[in-house]
Amino acid sequence: MRALQCTERGLEFADLPIPIPTQQEALVRVSHAALNHRDEYIRSGKYAGIKLPCVLGSDACGEVVSCELQPDLQGQRVVLNPTLHWGDNPLAQDKHFSVLGMPHQGTLAEYICVPVQNVFEAPAHLTNVQAAALPLAAVTAWRALVVRGGIGVNDTVLITGIGGGVAAGAMQIALSLGSTVIVSSRSDAKLAQAKMLGASYGVNINNEDWKKKIAERGGVSLIIDSIGGDTVNDLCSVINPGGRIVFYGSSKGAAPDVHMQRIFWKQISLLGSTMGTENDFAEMLDFVHEREIVPIVDTVFPFEESLSAFERMVSSQQMGKIVIAL
Repeated sequence: MRALQCTERGLEFADLPIPIPTQQEALVRVSHAALNHRDEYIRSGKYAGIKLPCVLGSDACGEVVSCELQPDLQGQRVVLNPTLHWGDNPLAQDKHFSVLGMPHQGTLAEYICVPVQNVFEAPAHLTNVQAAALPLAAVTAWRALVVRGGIGVNDTVLITGIGGGVAAGAMQIALSLGSTVIVSSRSDAKLAQAKMLGASYGVNINNEDWKKKIAERGGVSLIIDSIGGDTVNDLCSVINPGGRIVFYGSSKGAAPDVHMQRIFWKQISLLGSTMGTENDFAEMLDFVHEREIVPIVDTVFPFEESLSAFERMVSSQQMGKIVIAL
């Protein structure tokens, strides 16, 4: 089967044997796979516990080829829950937790074996391309917004770094729940796109007055952030007293010189969120189906142009998910 491997030399196309499922697994023929920044972090050596070579990719839509445990799944169009071995505690993943695409084989291959409990029927209103864009980003957004952030219709939500898959998904979920959504970016074009999709307004953080602009419009009660670093104090500045800030990433690394007095005086809740449980994934899919949410897809690349897909993700030009057709 065709596959895209990450090796010590970088990304390489490979011809690998079709994996053989165990009794507890389903063999899925992948139609489309989507990229995540996790894939790039592994490629560039910035991810913990890297084991090479590995087939990258955590998102996929495809068709079940065989499943001994549940034969009725054969022929079904499915999406895959990318999280493995969450554990028994819904509050946090245990030490065995992992994600498809290293160390386990990922979705950037024509076939993949996954545990049966990770196989879910694809929402009927979505195409294969759209369904492939859904899993990792949407479950991360769902847990950050709903499970950890406790979003409500009266919330005004700031979603930072609009353009990435999780941020775009979070915006769609928040809007579907009736919340007011504000977005931030360094790109005016992305802010304009977000406004067309329903955001109330956007702020360009290259402009010095972006915090003042939010304050003048009443501030925010919930922030969903993946940037961290030296922006944490800015977020604590714009959040209203009693507000919640949920971090699902930290692309700028550690936060230096955090103003602790602002956190306790404003009674701010700082919350962490990573991926989601099997129940989170099922609830997210139900919500997407019920509200007929369609993930935002930026670009679709043929498998042979996978390296160009990675280049587009690294350039941060995308609005939504980058998908690869196998």
